[in-house]
Amino acid sequence: MATEPGRFSARRARPKRPPEEGEDNRNRNIAILYASMHALTAVLPDNEDDWRALVANVGFDPDDDSTDLSSPVGIGNAAAEAVIESRARDGFNRDGDEGGRKYNLTPYADYTGYEPVNTPYEIEDPSRWQPLLVRQGSGTYTAQQFVTPQYAITEPFSLEDPNKFETPPPAQSNWQENPGAYQQQTDDVLQASAELTDHQKTSAEFFDNKFASLGRAGNHVRLEEELTLEEFIQFDWMVQVAAFDGGIVMWKDKIEYDAVRPFTAIQFLYGNDQLTAWGGPGEGTVDDILGDEWMSYLPTGDHPEYPSATTCLCAAHAQANRRYLGTDEFGWEVERAAGSSIIEPGVTPESDVTLSFPTFTDFEQECGKSRFWGGVHFMPSIDEALEVCRPIGDRAYELMRRHVDGDAACKPGKGKGNPPDHAAAC
Repeated sequence: MATEPGRFSARRARPKRPPEEGEDNRNRNIAILYASMHALTAVLPDNEDDWRALVANVGFDPDDDSTDLSSPVGIGNAAAEAVIESRARDGFNRDGDEGGRKYNLTPYADYTGYEPVNTPYEIEDPSRWQPLLVRQGSGTYTAQQFVTPQYAITEPFSLEDPNKFETPPPAQSNWQENPGAYQQQTDDVLQASAELTDHQKTSAEFFDNKFASLGRAGNHVRLEEELTLEEFIQFDWMVQVAAFDGGIVMWKDKIEYDAVRPFTAIQFLYGNDQLTAWGGPGEGTVDDILGDEWMSYLPTGDHPEYPSATTCLCAAHAQANRRYLGTDEFGWEVERAAGSSIIEPGVTPESDVTLSFPTFTDFEQECGKSRFWGGVHFMPSIDEALEVCRPIGDRAYELMRRHVDGDAACKPGKGKGNPPDHAAAC
């Protein structure tokens, strides 16, 4: 977690220029506006009308398809075209046509052939991931599918070989070989469930919302450091790359280990036993809940447990920030009003709660613990993700610096599996 003199570590002491000498960002903003419209449409085509409206609402023509590099509109359009093309075959199946599919395209659908060992109705192997039945409405339930397992073979930005970043096997999740450790980590989750505090519930919900936590963390840095538009784009790109590449490493290991979630382990060990635990929204801690009735405070993700992806994103994000700023100091506080919970609205927290993150270390560690408090991860999954993913933040920072300094060279991708090699975006 060591830091070094960052890009803007001396910036705080630099005299500020008079407001009347502020730079004119009009052309930059126009280019960003058009580039964003096209990029967002490529990723989220169902919302194309919304992205076009963003352009029209500020007085520009969303149908202006100029690629004239002497104009901001042309620069934005050309930049978007280059980025969209460079990621068209990155392995994520953005367009839904992997495997030669021609009709009724299925964007981001799995094409790797992953199949769970367990079904939502039966546990064949208590060490492996089990899809959960999720209630959609009155009498309607759906079975989880492993979300985008192909993420594991998607082309990274800053990592030449994701296999160099690997979490050790989750020995404590192997019921057959380590039944004592398996039961202990399950009991630890049950104890945390029984002892949930308002602070822990609030923290769990906060970090479960990546836009509210990671997104607002970046905004806090932007405001505190008074970053220019150009600096903020560089910074934001860096932390997005850290999170994206961290996710690839986590998905690679989730595929390899296919590890059991706490809700499966609790039902397997204590199905008909009465337990002391959180009893559900508004119920508080009860002492007569059956193992088969237990649920985590947070919704359980639709992918295997180990390692913790959310913890990884926070660790990579935090380390990229340390390198960028040259310090571990963060100084961020988040206020949550009484009764503002999504899971227990009007009930939790009982009174206002303040989440405090004096340092990026505090931020990443609370992020990890929040997954344990929320009942969706065992602690070893969190501890290992922190260690593996901090260096990914280093790679993202270093790649950003190479781009800013003009030293980043395009080179063939290192993607695995079905996607062919392609030139990485530079």
